[in-house]
Amino acid sequence: MQIKDKYYFASDVHLGLPVNDPQKREQHFVAWLDRAAQDAKAIFLLGDIFDFWCEYKKVVPKGFVRTLGKLAELTDRGVEIHFFPGNHDLWTFGYFADELGLQVHHRPLEINLNGKMFYLAHGDNVGKMDSGYRFLRSIFSSPLFQKCFSAIHPRWGVAFAHRWSRRSRLSNGLPFPFQQEKEQVYQFAQAYSKEHAIDYFIFGHRHTPVSLPVNEHSRLVILGEWIQGCEYAVFENGELKLTNN
Repeated sequence: MQIKDKYYFASDVHLGLPVNDPQKREQHFVAWLDRAAQDAKAIFLLGDIFDFWCEYKKVVPKGFVRTLGKLAELTDRGVEIHFFPGNHDLWTFGYFADELGLQVHHRPLEINLNGKMFYLAHGDNVGKMDSGYRFLRSIFSSPLFQKCFSAIHPRWGVAFAHRWSRRSRLSNGLPFPFQQEKEQVYQFAQAYSKEHAIDYFIFGHRHTPVSLPVNEHSRLVILGEWIQGCEYAVFENGELKLTNN
């Protein structure tokens, strides 16, 4: 029997984004879930696994059936899977927990894993956000806006969301340069670690794999993405490393 002693972290798969063979991307992700489950104590999915997700009372969005089925299968087998909604799959209201068995975290999570303290979040809403993004996120997070949007027929609501996504930097193949100390997540980790004993800050969102020290005790890790690189992190024997699938 294989010892389950590893922790896996992934984000920004953007299932449904119509670039770079989306079906092959989903197949890669499902295969990775299968492999990780063999020796994982827990799997952490840190947001934007779906390029768009909106829950309706009686409708499950088309697509992703292999991913949804695999997640349900693994949790049924006792695999611990945590899900953090990102800015693209923000509208999760119970389906992932009730139907798929995921542990859903709508806020950042501090957790001790084998003696190391982790701070986990998608990363778009930590630190100092610019005013435009903060305003946009506050609208998308509004229960009233969510209720109004879910009242739109999925045929039009989902189509509108996908059109919106196609205007993004990601859909147009533009780079996501990481500006080191200028980044809001770095500044947040630097300030937070002065008052809290955190060994690893792990975020998604920025689409560029990064591992750099914040100080002599803390390290900032950005997980990368699955559109080009299929990157993820694994924690084993007290060490965290970035790798790719």
